[in-house]
Amino acid sequence: MSNTEIIDILELTAKLMELHDVDAFKTRAFQSAAFNLDKISEDLSKLSFPELIKLPGIGKSVAGKVLQIIETGRLQDLDDLLAQTPEGVMEMFRIKGIGAKKIRVIWRELGIDTLRDLRLACENGEIAKIKGFGEKTQQAILDSLAFLENQTGKLRMDKAEALANLLLDVFEKEFSRVEITGQIRRKIEEVDTVQFIVSTTDPIAAFDFLNSLSYLEQNEIDSSPFVWRGQTSGYEVLIEVITTSPDQIESQAFIHSAAEKHLATIGSSGWTLLRTSMAFPAETEEAVYQRTGLPFIVPEMREGGTEFDWAQRHTPNDLVTWDALRGILHNHSTYSDGKHSLEQMAAYCRELGFAYFGIADHSQSATYAKGLEPYRIQQQHEEIDRLNEQFGGSFKILKGIESDILGDGSLDYSDDILASFDYVVASVHSNLTMSSEKATARLINAIQNPYTTILGHPTGRLLLARAGYPIDYKAVIDACAQHGVVIEINASPWRLDLDWRWVQYAINQGVMLSINPDAHEMAGFHDMHYGIAVARKGGLTKDMTFNALDLPEIETYLQKRKQQA
Repeated sequence: MSNTEIIDILELTAKLMELHDVDAFKTRAFQSAAFNLDKISEDLSKLSFPELIKLPGIGKSVAGKVLQIIETGRLQDLDDLLAQTPEGVMEMFRIKGIGAKKIRVIWRELGIDTLRDLRLACENGEIAKIKGFGEKTQQAILDSLAFLENQTGKLRMDKAEALANLLLDVFEKEFSRVEITGQIRRKIEEVDTVQFIVSTTDPIAAFDFLNSLSYLEQNEIDSSPFVWRGQTSGYEVLIEVITTSPDQIESQAFIHSAAEKHLATIGSSGWTLLRTSMAFPAETEEAVYQRTGLPFIVPEMREGGTEFDWAQRHTPNDLVTWDALRGILHNHSTYSDGKHSLEQMAAYCRELGFAYFGIADHSQSATYAKGLEPYRIQQQHEEIDRLNEQFGGSFKILKGIESDILGDGSLDYSDDILASFDYVVASVHSNLTMSSEKATARLINAIQNPYTTILGHPTGRLLLARAGYPIDYKAVIDACAQHGVVIEINASPWRLDLDWRWVQYAINQGVMLSINPDAHEMAGFHDMHYGIAVARKGGLTKDMTFNALDLPEIETYLQKRKQQA
């Protein structure tokens, strides 16, 4: 069992205890354990009982429960609670804005145990009449239900890639060639179809193989003689396997790695990309573009938007890559809510080959994340100075902060404290229910602050979990252009915010973008791959990527910025 799996079980148990009104002391013990264990970097599965009870917030009772999870993969307390909880009530925990206590009232007092009935109750005004709810909560529930319905059957980019790679390992043992295509190859942030092209001369045998896999279930109605469609155990996302002859696989892989609008583009030959790829079996995808009379477009950009306009000014080699990045900004440590120490995070960043590491722990109003009060900022800066001396100039830790944007758009510290940082990432973390006008004004006020260096995750969205607050993208980007503020592409697969669809507008306005992992542990640095994927999808070039600047360049930039402030 991984730490994450153990913590998830404890968290779910605590939620269900609260739902079923179990003893408050016991419930808090589970909540505290989950919260504290989430900060632990050691492998919990390797710890003994005496070692577990030495951990913060872990008593003997909970330590025993953790051992039960490690040894059996289950927790009897959770199994008992799940047996008492209707499936529809469990689904209510996905609704933003209501917790276990409100769910208990909905379930026990109104007898509602499905999302359908909950929607009807909201539409009939019954929820608003409940004490402690009101019209605002009722509308928030309706909005959340609508959002969740739209996300049904989808996976985040990271989860979809992981599933695709698991199936790829199996398929490659059966077929001479297998390609992951479709939304995954195009780096779509939310995937509803995991698609493959397989090379075979016998589609019937291919279907027999797929149907022999116990974890795959075919949907025969949706399938066709050459396309297997179905699902895999534990996932609602569609699995699609397209069979093709060996001589057609390159063409078919191209066709299924581009949006319809992209394939409809007409080249100087007078033919569309689709017609060319169907008429001439291609040895390479580049050959399809060449024969059509169009510049080559990388798979992630094949959306039928502005990619060919982009190609008039750039080549694929101009796109940002992992190797082009020189540092990693917007990271957290144990000073706030990170799992690894400042030194561990910096050392691993250096090990990955980067020249600088930017620490941006949470600011003081983020009490839930142990946000830094002024005296702790001083402690952190002193440690950074010591570590930088040890690095001897070959690598540097930059002093940053993720300063909360408060309700009026001001930042979370006085100017003299903000001036002590090398850079400031300004982000919204509270009061997320805003109109577009209010959210936009709040962001622009923060952008106008002379100490704001980077605007963090501009809409606050959590993919498949929470819609971001609405903003006027053009107004926000224009304000960043006017005030010289960099915009973050938050690389966490939960966020991927700024949305890639606005990358080109930002570049055209002269706004640089910074691909930041928002890493709370060392492994979080690898989320940069997802950020790079969507940055490339939006056409982000190396020269407009903030953290592609080398150490002397970024130091000069930040020093000038501070002098202007």
